[in-house]
Amino acid sequence: MENLKVTTFQGYLYWENVDKNLQNITTRLANIREKTNLIILPEMFSTGFSMEAEKLAEPMGSKTMKWMYKTAKEYNCVLTGSIIIKENEKYYNRLIWMRPDGTYECYDKRHLFAMGKEDLTYTPGNKRLIVELNGWHICPMICYDLRFPVWLRNADPEYDLLIIMANWPEKRIAHWRSLINARAIENQAYVIGVNRVGHDGNEIYHSGESSCVDPMGNIIYNKRDEEDLYTFTINAEEVKKTRRILPFLKDADKFKIIV
Repeated sequence: MENLKVTTFQGYLYWENVDKNLQNITTRLANIREKTNLIILPEMFSTGFSMEAEKLAEPMGSKTMKWMYKTAKEYNCVLTGSIIIKENEKYYNRLIWMRPDGTYECYDKRHLFAMGKEDLTYTPGNKRLIVELNGWHICPMICYDLRFPVWLRNADPEYDLLIIMANWPEKRIAHWRSLINARAIENQAYVIGVNRVGHDGNEIYHSGESSCVDPMGNIIYNKRDEEDLYTFTINAEEVKKTRRILPFLKDADKFKIIV
């Protein structure tokens, strides 16, 4: 593992306006002044958290994914975020892990937010994704998944960095803060949460609070209420040291996840 340079974009998302969101993100990313290994965008970064999948969904490989490839290639890094995808007559809240060479991996959100009727629109995933970057094993997840520690449990361990991309509202932001810290401590991994800001099309306010927490629960980065593009480094030795000094993961319970 090498130290990893990460750029997070806590953005305002223009409601159900793909072109405007891609234009805004392109403009903001132009402010990156140093080499980065990974750019993380919020959940449904091109549309906002919309249930209008029939109107907004794109097939795999279409406009937004082409933009992701172009952007990853331009910055010579991995770019990740979730978008609305239609495949085999079903709709998915799908995370795309786009590499600069155009190859990619996918993760379909497992836990769909029933309070927002997400479960009536989208199809849940049934498989976690673990990807590798510069020696780091990384587990990217989406928003509501954060509330389900069994699904995120770092058995063996499998990952060194957990990513949560979200549209998490201000009225439950205390839960966001607590759960991100808990996931970092219990899994002895860095956790990076990337949220959006501003009101969505349902007049729900999002205060952001995108953050990075290290394996000991120390806050490396936190920002609220405004758009923010921020680049920081996460330390490989910090993961190794935490697991060496506090070898809690070896005492974890063994179990199977049934989906």
